[in-house]
This record gives sequence, structure tokens and C-alpha cells, in this order.
Amino acid sequence: MTIAAAHATTIPWVSELHDYVVPEFTKELQKIQPEIQLEWIEAYGGSLYRWQDTLEGVQIGLADIGWVGTLWENAKLPLQNITYSLPFISDDLPILLAVINELHDSIPALAHAWTRYNQKFLGASGVDTYHLLTKFPVKSLADLNGKKILAPGTSAVWLRGTGAVAVDGALSTYYTQLKTGVADGTVTILSGAHPYRLYEVAPYITLVSIGAQFTGAISANLDFWQSITPEAQQQLTLIAHQYTQRTSLAALERHDKALSAMKKAGAIVSTLPASEKARWIEALSPLAQQWVQRYESKGLPAQEVLTGLMSGLRARGVTPMHDWDKALAQ
Repeated sequence: MTIAAAHATTIPWVSELHDYVVPEFTKELQKIQPEIQLEWIEAYGGSLYRWQDTLEGVQIGLADIGWVGTLWENAKLPLQNITYSLPFISDDLPILLAVINELHDSIPALAHAWTRYNQKFLGASGVDTYHLLTKFPVKSLADLNGKKILAPGTSAVWLRGTGAVAVDGALSTYYTQLKTGVADGTVTILSGAHPYRLYEVAPYITLVSIGAQFTGAISANLDFWQSITPEAQQQLTLIAHQYTQRTSLAALERHDKALSAMKKAGAIVSTLPASEKARWIEALSPLAQQWVQRYESKGLPAQEVLTGLMSGLRARGVTPMHDWDKALAQ
């Protein structure tokens, strides 16, 4: 069996493939089918395919099991990008992803989005909440007006209403872009900002809590999935849900450690006033209607996914930062 990911094992959603999924599935499969001797080919760090090709890598069977980055697949997996399209949902990554897993079980369109690309969704993964790192202090939204802020892909929409200009990039390019003046700041995860030393070129950390994000998932090639027994499928699904929980907790731990380390390194940390955060969220309110209308017009159950996510969070005791489902009625 081949298991693959485009990132190195220094990243939680990859390290847990090596440290947990591989040994755990091996152990459980030996219980179910002791006559099988399982050998793994582990291909991490982009050794099998690039980050742009994670969906296709599992689709064509380069990997039997792989981590797929949904955040790069908005055209093919639009409903899976709900948290990037509608920020300010929740910082509670473990619960957010648990609900995402539940929705894949209860809404056929979510699971079908994966089978279209010859694979079976197994378990979600994500990252800690996003904050601002800038070259200048941010005390109000007015401070962002006219500034060039790194917010790639779908996250560019987060800057609506702030007056900031979204600039494309990736964690691996942010340092140079900030240092050379291509950008004045970034919205990013602290667990990524610290290892890339972004605080050296953007020393002002403004805690905003834009929300934890569903970024990808562990999935299985459908041909492989159908070749294993129902008992093995059940065990792999259980393992994948534990993988979701383990990677979520690891991400939160890294967020806290990164913030502490950057403070010690001299970063200047502040929190965006609640009134300014409320103004930011209010400026984004039309996004819910726009997102739902865009995908409902294509025959996708966007409203069902949105209401399912929000009600699922509330059922688990989480109060969303913004009631996106209620904004639909406005």
C-alpha cells in the first residue's frame, strides 16, 4: 500500500499519517485478516506528487491513501471550501472538523464530490485560527486601508470592507514578499508564521481570530477502497476520524507554542478591539447569500451544507462568531 502527502512529516496532518494511520491500520488489518502481510510505501514531502496535484494523485491511484488539500480545489470541491468562503465561524478546530466529518456522512453531495474524482472521503484535517501579522500596528480597520495584505486564493474575500488590497502568495513566499515590500502584512496561521520567521519582517501580531479552517482530508483511492473488506473499511474509517481529532489537537497546541515563541523573539502582540472585529464581520455579511446563490444555481446544496455546519456547531455547544445561516434571511 502507498500512502502519500505533499508536505513533510513536520506538519501535523502528515506526521499523523506516519505516526498513527500506518501503524494503527496495520495492527487492525492483522486482526481482521492475519494471513495478509502488509507493506507500506510512504511518500511524503512531495516525493510522489506536488501540492497542486494531491486530488489527482489519489484519483489516478498514485497513492492508495493520501492527504488531499481541499483549499486548493475550490473549482472541484467548492462545498468543502465553506470555511474559507465564510470566515469568522469558530476557533474550535476539533469540533469544527468533527461536524465536517458528520456532514460528509449525512449530505450525499459532499461524499459524491469525492467519488467524482475516484476516491472515498475518510476524515477531515485543518489548521488553527488566522490572525494578522503586519509591519505596522493595527488598532482599527482604518489602519488596514490601502495596505497590501497577503491573502491568497479564497481567503482574499476576507479583506472585504477593510480597504486592504489582497496579494497572492504562500507561506513559503511570504517572508520575501514582506521583506521586499510586495506586501505590508498577511493573514495567516501562527503555527505557520513561526517556523517561517514572519515575525522578523512583520513584527506586529494582531490577534483577530478569523477562524479555524477545514483545509483538507485523508482520502482513499476508490479502486483500493473497494478492494478491501467491509471490516477493513470500517476500521480505516474509525482510524481516519481519530486522525481528525489528533491533528486538530496538534494544531491548537502548535498555535499556542508559536504565539509564545514569537513573543519571546520580540514580536509585538495585541488584540483587535471587539468593536472593530464586529465592524469587520458586518462588512462580510452578504457573503453568505452570495455563496449559497452561487452554488445553488449550479445544483449544489450549499444552503443545506451551511445550515448543517452552523446547527452542528451549536449542537456541540459552540456559539459561532457570526450566524451565517441567519444572515441568509436578511
